[in-house]
Amino acid sequence: MEQTFRWYGSEEERITLDEIRQIPGVKGIVGCLMDIPVGEVWPEDRIAALVNQVEDKGLTLKVIESVNIHDDIKVGLPSRDGYIENYKQTIRNLAKYGVECICYNFMSVFDWVKSDLDYVLPDGSHTLVFERREIPDDPQVLLDKYSAGTNGFTLPGWEPERLAHLKHLFEIYEDVDENKLRENLVYFLEAIMPTCEECDVRMAIHPDDPPYSMFGLPRIIKNREDLDWLCGAVNTPYNGITLCCGSIAEEPANDVYSILAEFSRRGRIHFVHMRNICYLHSEDPANKDFYESAHPSEYGSKDMVKMMKALHDSGFDGFIRPDHGRMIWGETGRPGYGLYDRALGCAYINGVWEALDKLS
Repeated sequence: MEQTFRWYGSEEERITLDEIRQIPGVKGIVGCLMDIPVGEVWPEDRIAALVNQVEDKGLTLKVIESVNIHDDIKVGLPSRDGYIENYKQTIRNLAKYGVECICYNFMSVFDWVKSDLDYVLPDGSHTLVFERREIPDDPQVLLDKYSAGTNGFTLPGWEPERLAHLKHLFEIYEDVDENKLRENLVYFLEAIMPTCEECDVRMAIHPDDPPYSMFGLPRIIKNREDLDWLCGAVNTPYNGITLCCGSIAEEPANDVYSILAEFSRRGRIHFVHMRNICYLHSEDPANKDFYESAHPSEYGSKDMVKMMKALHDSGFDGFIRPDHGRMIWGETGRPGYGLYDRALGCAYINGVWEALDKLS
């Protein structure tokens, strides 16, 4: 596996590449260009500048997260073909500068939902939490709450310029059910796969977060059956998965260990977001509330060693990164993306992997 670390760019971060390269085991950056409007082509000069910036620090940039999908593609409007052509050109431009994997999602309107971005744990650390009773019925209320509580950072998937037209977005999704959304995903993938094969770039879809419907919107990448459908519907290794362990585990019925093992064996997991979550009501499996915990098993509800072993024993050799760290030691920044706790996550992941290597 290749250990990576998500970085939003020097204009969007307090964290520096000099700090990241000091984390033992981190070889690569998972990059993005936050200011490119969804649907537009990522310019070559911007990509080249980002790659040069990363490589000048002795790191690689092989993974991009995310080249987001325009809503017209997800909804299936006539304008989608133009946006798909733009996406194909972006793939070509990224490949020219060494990108091998693109993490994306096909979620309706919102990329993810949490009830609080600054939940305080008993040890004084701050984290993200999902409590269903705290999710307002009106998504605009949640958007306003996020806008006021992000420490001045733009949140991926909650870009203010796109969500300024929230009512319109809900209107265009009104007639899109799960079947229609699946059809539109297949249409998109079939259109771009020849470009991916030509450029040797793998697409890796991120599971829905949470993996069930919110605000009446359809969700189609929720569980093992959906992932199996995805792989069969467009059956090429270039159509793969970003296996976000936390997102899959947000549905307690999902067996994250067997999902990791199966789809890694099948060669369809290209990228892993390795994290733990802690259910708030473990005695009630119908209650799916959780917070994002420290990575080690004892702090969450999932066995991290078992997850890593599922990957290791199945021959996983893709990219991996720690996900959604807490804010610790007085750090402030983009919620879920502080330096210190994610660095601890890297150390933990590397330690587990080394032990699995040496004991196998």
